[in-house]
Amino acid sequence: MYSKQDKNKARQRRHERIRRKVIGTADCPRLSVYRSNANIHAQIINDEKGETLVSCSSVELKLANGSNIEAAKTVGTKLAERAKEKGIENVCFDRGGYLYHGRVQALAEAAREAGLQF
Repeated sequence: MYSKQDKNKARQRRHERIRRKVIGTADCPRLSVYRSNANIHAQIINDEKGETLVSCSSVELKLANGSNIEAAKTVGTKLAERAKEKGIENVCFDRGGYLYHGRVQALAEAAREAGLQF
């Protein structure tokens, strides 16, 4: 059996591999997802300047249970609304080394439905 540390190291290696290809620019910033056991966080980042343009998390929204699919959908919708307020419509999706499944997929689909294109 693998330990939690081994799984996280493998995820970090996958994330590094993804980050070689996925780069956020001013025209198309990067939507980065971080998933913990208790919460989910998402940011829209311009890597050229190294700045976070928009962020949202289940902690910030004070959701009762931040580790379920409903919370991920809420975070994705709220993130897309904030992005549209700042004039951001196109992003490139960075799944952070996680499988595109479950909470990560729910966040992405909710952001798409709320108007982000990726």
